[in-house]
Amino acid sequence: MPKPDETPEPTRIIRKKTGHFLEDFEPGQIFRHKGGKTITEGLFTTFTEFAMTTHPFAKNARYARAYGFEGLVCPPGVVMLVAFSQTVEDVSENARANLEYIDMKFGAPVYIGDTLEVETKVLGVRVSASRPNLGIVHVQSTARKNIGDASEAIVATWQRKVQVYKGADDAVVENFSADADEIECELFIPPYDAGAQLSGMAHLTSGDSYFEDLEIGSRIEHSRGRTVTDEHISMTAILDNTSQVHCNQYMIDLDPKQYVGGQLIIFGGIPFTLCLGLSCPDVGDNALGDIIYTTGRHTAPLQAGDTVFAATQILDKCDLPGRDDLGVVSTRLFGHKFVRAEGETSGDAPEGWKKVQIFELDRQIAVKRRSHYA
Repeated sequence: MPKPDETPEPTRIIRKKTGHFLEDFEPGQIFRHKGGKTITEGLFTTFTEFAMTTHPFAKNARYARAYGFEGLVCPPGVVMLVAFSQTVEDVSENARANLEYIDMKFGAPVYIGDTLEVETKVLGVRVSASRPNLGIVHVQSTARKNIGDASEAIVATWQRKVQVYKGADDAVVENFSADADEIECELFIPPYDAGAQLSGMAHLTSGDSYFEDLEIGSRIEHSRGRTVTDEHISMTAILDNTSQVHCNQYMIDLDPKQYVGGQLIIFGGIPFTLCLGLSCPDVGDNALGDIIYTTGRHTAPLQAGDTVFAATQILDKCDLPGRDDLGVVSTRLFGHKFVRAEGETSGDAPEGWKKVQIFELDRQIAVKRRSHYA
């Protein structure tokens, strides 16, 4: 304690920097992300219900076990939400926008009680020619479950490109690029058991979403929509996603021109998993898994009050090698919203509204054949 006639020492102010800026990324840099996350029953239920998935693997333990799983299975969108969010502090906390998903593959199933941990490798940086305070960071991430346990396995691996701000406008950043690593990640599909009498459970899924039903060239406009309110802030926090553009309106208000729309942007994983869920009754109900998302991107921001709708275009179909009971369906999943536009007239929106695409994802799924399962 200072004496009464002594001048106290000034308080030392420490202004901490969180996350990484464009100049902080280096070739081949590895981030072993903090925290990890265990899939609790509450987390599982919150996000499967929010996403409106209808797949019995995430709803009906009897059904999931009959197909050879240990219990309820996390939908791929929920796996992505939990794993992706772990990368945010190191990769995109200081981002303007997430630009592209590349080669997102799924491996071992994820159950309630599994713990996911993620690491990321930096593949490239490219400074924007038009906006020199921004650049694109290219990374590759891998999520594993139950590290150190007999059940340890890779559950997902993906690349993404994200637009990141410089921390200092005059920072010198050199462009670099490297190829992605080859990471073995093959979707786990239980073997077909002809004696399991699975046809007796066929009533628990949609009757018109088998391999035979999905016709190349058709576009399915899914009937349901989901309005996202400011609940997205708490849901993003539950996932430990720390990106400030999703939760810090004060930061945006200080410089609204720097941020898309001058408003909070809903975490991209939310429209991503919503579009998967909204499409589920028509496309995913009879899938045994999502094999790969070859490319995906957000084409417009989603903000509180917007309603998400989805559509699926069937691009191609083929056999799944070694599995007479399944086929591979290649699809393009679209997300869209409607915005008010006075005087606007178009064939795909009501009078005075405009349809705006917000999301696009090329997706391959392993789908049951009616011949074997119904």
